[in-house]
Amino acid sequence: MSYQINIRAANVCDVDAIEVLLIPYAQKKVVLQRSKDDIFQHLQEFIIAEYEGVLVGTAALHVYASHIAEVRSLVVNPNYQGMKIGQLLVKGCEHSAMQLGVDQVFALTYVDQFFLRMDYKVVLKESLPHKIWTVCVHCDKFSACDEIAVMKCLARINIESNSAAKKLDEYQLNSWDPHG
Repeated sequence: MSYQINIRAANVCDVDAIEVLLIPYAQKKVVLQRSKDDIFQHLQEFIIAEYEGVLVGTAALHVYASHIAEVRSLVVNPNYQGMKIGQLLVKGCEHSAMQLGVDQVFALTYVDQFFLRMDYKVVLKESLPHKIWTVCVHCDKFSACDEIAVMKCLARINIESNSAAKKLDEYQLNSWDPHG
């Protein structure tokens, strides 16, 4: 069986679907609640995964400083898990970070093994920029945070170098075929 997952920047038409996708994960306290207004305000940070025209996953890349950004609001519809959509979304965020010149990406997560398989390393939360805590104070678990901090140093590559590399990037970010 072959299928194609499309990863792309979110647009205003995706906001309702992003909100609906995030709600059950926010209710389980896996991600922070994001209102529709908040999603609109940060829309340029979001990417989405589509399968047959249906939004099945999302993630956001939030830049904190010239050298560091966070992968956040990473969720995949439970009916589509196991199709490597989460990995494609993280790779999409990493690609965006590299395009912006950011060389470190981190996440606060309960599924550290997922990130470790993608070459992230566990780091102390205290090693992260203090700016991130301005978001964390909105979490019910702020005073007793049990998330694990993971970080990845991105390789410096020339993204605009040649058309063959660009086509490979487009293939890797826009589709995934489990058979090759």
